[in-house]
Amino acid sequence: MKQITSAFVKAKREFGPALKCKTNPAFKSKYADLAACLEAVDEALLNNGIALIQETFDDNTGVTVETVFRHESGEEMRCGKLHVPASKQDPQGYGSALSYARRYSLMAACGIAAEDDDGNAASKPSPPKQVEPLDVEKAIQAITAAPTKAKAQQYANAALERAKKEDTARITAALNNYKEAA
Repeated sequence: MKQITSAFVKAKREFGPALKCKTNPAFKSKYADLAACLEAVDEALLNNGIALIQETFDDNTGVTVETVFRHESGEEMRCGKLHVPASKQDPQGYGSALSYARRYSLMAACGIAAEDDDGNAASKPSPPKQVEPLDVEKAIQAITAAPTKAKAQQYANAALERAKKEDTARITAALNNYKEAA
C-alpha cells in the first residue's frame, strides 16, 4: 500500500472542486452531477498512476457501489461499499440510484463535497437554501491557480453564473490573463 498511498496523496493535492453546474428543476438548486465529480478528480488520479474503478454488486432493492483505486504498481485501495435503495423498482429508479451511489461513493473516497440533487427525491422537500454571495477574490484565485486552461474556464463559468454584473469583467479578465504553469 506504500506506492498507492503516496500517489493518492499527490493526486489529492491536484483535485479541483466539484462544480455545481446543473440545476435540479424540482428543487431549483444547483448541484454537481457525476460528470462534475469525475472531472474534479480523474485527471489528477491518472497523472499519478491511479485508475478509478466503480464496481457494482447485485442488489434486489437498489444499487450497491464500491469505489476502488488501482495503482500502476498493482496496489489497490478499496473504499467500502455504499448501498442506495431505488425510489422505484423500474429502470429510472435504478438509474437514479446508480448515479447517486456512484457520485457519493466517489466524493466520500476522494474527500470532496458537492450539493445533493437526486437524493432530494428520497426525502421531503426542505426550504430553499440561500445562495451564498460569490467571493470574487476567491474565484479569481481559483481561476489563476487552475492546473489547466480548461479548469480555469470551468471555474470562470461557475463564478460568472453567480457574479454581480459589476464583477463579471474582473472574472473574465482573470480568465483572459490565465497562463498555465510550465
